[in-house]
Amino acid sequence: MHGKRKIALGAVVLLAASTLGAAANEKVTFGTNWLAQAEHGGYYQALVDGTYAACGLDVTIMQGGPQVSGRPLLLAGKIDFYMGGNMLQAFDAVQQGIPLRVVAADFQKEPQVIMAHPGEGLDKWEDLKNADQYIIGDEGATSFFLWMTSEFGFDPAKRVPYTFNPAPFIANKKSIQQGYVTSEPFAVAKEGGFQPNLFLLADYGFNTYSTTVETMQDTIDKRPEVVQCFVDGSAKGWYKYLYGDNSAANAAIKKDNPDITDEQIAFSIEQMKKFGIVDSGDAEKLGIGAMTDEHIQSFYDKMVKAKVIPAGIDIKKSYTLAFVNKGVGLELKK
Repeated sequence: MHGKRKIALGAVVLLAASTLGAAANEKVTFGTNWLAQAEHGGYYQALVDGTYAACGLDVTIMQGGPQVSGRPLLLAGKIDFYMGGNMLQAFDAVQQGIPLRVVAADFQKEPQVIMAHPGEGLDKWEDLKNADQYIIGDEGATSFFLWMTSEFGFDPAKRVPYTFNPAPFIANKKSIQQGYVTSEPFAVAKEGGFQPNLFLLADYGFNTYSTTVETMQDTIDKRPEVVQCFVDGSAKGWYKYLYGDNSAANAAIKKDNPDITDEQIAFSIEQMKKFGIVDSGDAEKLGIGAMTDEHIQSFYDKMVKAKVIPAGIDIKKSYTLAFVNKGVGLELKK
């Protein structure tokens, strides 16, 4: 009887300790830059399967969207981490004297593609500049399109604005259009009834990292263990999302964004794998989230040459390698 009571008391103490541990997890908010989708899958995976919690974080994912400006919330200290689009924003922060740092690059390649109609003489990258019309958005016109014009001779006069409606592209067989490899080709196939030719800009030299994890230098200085946990947890989440059971993560994505379909999610995952968006290049040896000085310098030099950004930016202030390149999660890849 006495022995049983001791065991019971021990169990209560253990239970109390584990409850305290869970309660002690530090609250962290991660802001994404668009509505929930498969391209955010690794973060949702790490949230729903307890990966973040296992290293001490109570993570909230705040989805972005057309009416949400996440980066100002990061600068104001209202959120802890933010999903950057690519390295250009981080370079711009240095130029403005903002102490923002990229601590991981969860996409080795930006998903930006140029689409063309098959069988119209636009089947190779070098043919694309001969298209009658380039449908490119305003943001693209001041970034990757400047690189396309300076590096490959695309004609700026042929550019017309992209309004996120594929109808003009579908109607004009001699046009080309920007898009994300994970989304626009899906819409074109559904609405236009054909599979467009896809040219991933990363494969032709636009070698920025993408879907970066940004935080403030103050967070790095005062809470480095929180940064490490979030970076490591996200890497493990991406491995499990791409190569394991992602059903719970997809359910969480659909809860946050009820308009997304299973078909769209499946297409996006397939494209991310096919084109090596997350797991390719340096990530194959160093782990998802990998970054190198050489890679970032190379992209910066190209953007200076294309006059996207000025020379003289101290780009080492835009990122840190302290939390990546440790092979975290490689054992989870199947």
